[in-house]
Amino acid sequence: GELTEPDYPFEMGSVQAMRGVHNNRHQGGKRWSYGPDYQRGVCAADSSKSGGCGGGEWGKCGSNTYPSGYFPDCQSPLGVLDINGNAAEHMNLPLRPQEMASRGSSSLGYTEMKGSWFIFDSYKAHEDWCRWRAPYWHGSRVLDPDSHHNYHLGFRCCKSLETGAESRP
Repeated sequence: GELTEPDYPFEMGSVQAMRGVHNNRHQGGKRWSYGPDYQRGVCAADSSKSGGCGGGEWGKCGSNTYPSGYFPDCQSPLGVLDINGNAAEHMNLPLRPQEMASRGSSSLGYTEMKGSWFIFDSYKAHEDWCRWRAPYWHGSRVLDPDSHHNYHLGFRCCKSLETGAESRP
């Protein structure tokens, strides 16, 4: 469950080359948040698109996600729930060491899609193991107001709340 140092091969130059080297390096160690083999039904990935949903429009597609924590076995070694399934995320893809958030960057890099979404058990649109790097889909600068957005993209951070009297203000 420990975090590892970033290992993106910046010296390769192009996004495609960096992605290829990275994915080849980690291909033999595929892993999902809950273990080394993909398991149907473990995470929030067995929902379906709304009828009439042809792509990415919220009005016709909606979000058929599950509540956070609904799948308690979909848990990382660090105890994080719902990393797989429910909604994919756009993450920071640094193309230079200076764009790495872990090193204090405030300029950041480009968007990169990670994770899977709520229909993955029936429609696996792409790889989604933890260290897999996606092709440069929807690439734009992180926090760009014109960045790609879609009903199946999101990110939720949750915290369990104490229920006893000691938690009240």
